[in-house]
Amino acid sequence: MEWFTADGYWLSRLIFQRALAVIYLTAFLTAALQFRALTGERGMLPAPALLRSTGWRTAPGLFRLHYSDRFFALAAWTGCALSVALIAGVDARLPLWAAMLLWALPWALYLSIVQVGDVWYGFGWESLLLETGFLAVFLGNGHTAPPVLVLWLLRWVLFRVEFGAGMIKIRGDACWRRLTCLYFHHETQPMPGPLSWFFHHLPRPLHRAEVAANHVTQLLVPVLLFTPQPVASAAAGLMVLTQLWLVLSGNFAWLNWLTIVLALSAVDWSAVAEPPVQSAAPLWYEVVVIAVTALVLFLSYRPARNLVSRRQVMNRSFDPLHLVNTYGAFGSISRVRLEVVVEGTDERAVGADTVWREYGFRGKPGDPRRPRQFAPYHLRLDWMMWFAALSPAYARPWFGPFVQRLLENDRDTLRLLRHNPFPDAPPEHVRARVYRYRYTTWRELRDTGHWWHRTYVREFMRPVPRPGPVSPSSRS
Repeated sequence: MEWFTADGYWLSRLIFQRALAVIYLTAFLTAALQFRALTGERGMLPAPALLRSTGWRTAPGLFRLHYSDRFFALAAWTGCALSVALIAGVDARLPLWAAMLLWALPWALYLSIVQVGDVWYGFGWESLLLETGFLAVFLGNGHTAPPVLVLWLLRWVLFRVEFGAGMIKIRGDACWRRLTCLYFHHETQPMPGPLSWFFHHLPRPLHRAEVAANHVTQLLVPVLLFTPQPVASAAAGLMVLTQLWLVLSGNFAWLNWLTIVLALSAVDWSAVAEPPVQSAAPLWYEVVVIAVTALVLFLSYRPARNLVSRRQVMNRSFDPLHLVNTYGAFGSISRVRLEVVVEGTDERAVGADTVWREYGFRGKPGDPRRPRQFAPYHLRLDWMMWFAALSPAYARPWFGPFVQRLLENDRDTLRLLRHNPFPDAPPEHVRARVYRYRYTTWRELRDTGHWWHRTYVREFMRPVPRPGPVSPSSRS
């Protein structure tokens, strides 16, 4: 079938595949380095407990057959090795069927990880990676030209990412319609980056222009992805620029980078390089791609309906394999930044004169120093601490176990932190308090060198002794 492939998109596929493999590597590396404290057998939310409470139908995956920390580590590091192989282009040296299998392996492994990740893996970019990774399996390699149907499906993913985010904003917080959300967002976003302070202090007319440009890019430009070239390439280019702006202004794991990768797949690079000689697609491959396209279109009904629903939800999967999902972010914007500060003391009796020492997190604001850039690497504990500050209910399942492990100086938990104030012996008590954070002004930064100013608000968890039970109900 002559219509089945698009020779001119061979370079688009190559760029897409190598960049996606880098994101896969980041995701597997994040899992390998953090899982023991989060979902390990002695983690805050142990994977074995989750496996016992769910079934194959709701959460299929490799760990249904067996779970142990060693087995999880093997899966995560195997995913890293497969990602490196894909970055190196090993798939291009294999027969078509073997290349598809090589792309299917990291997808299956990461799906298994997400299925036991509990709230730590409840972010939209997990489903986005799985949906994109599934389609990458059927994109082929250098032996055949890219299939047109899969290229269109990738644009369909990109459309839902951008349009879903735009619609949730228009329907959500009134500040998006008033163009004022960025008066607050750079300061109150989950994990600011090193340039977020400067973005926050941009003139307010520029903030309004940013929001207006965002609405255009997310609500109007995505429609142009389905128009002929070069309009579709120009639309994808605008999305890339917008996502790079977001990369500079915050830490959103691999969400922005994966959106950029999807946009690059829609760019026609035929004017840059001539396509190599490629064979006709085998019949079995055409049948498989057409069947997968039909499946994706069938599963797209509920996500598509969600886009136009007045009760739109964001970042939800409608099937257990995360094949077609809904996306969106920041339907509402916080006006005030609250942070949970965790402290410990080595004094056995707690009183008004007790000296408390603060635990330092890697990415979330703690002391007044300048935030760092971590994305596309994902600091899962730091992100969940932002949710905990919004409402103690977010932290109810895991915050108590987290404090328990601090009282034990648990090695795996402490590896998630930047600074442990009790390196020689565990603390006698640990407490948590809520502070209001705001960016300092230019004058305050010049005079003090501090990027943040914080004010005590309330108690989050009263001092918990060692040893002793930690009750989530003890929070205010």
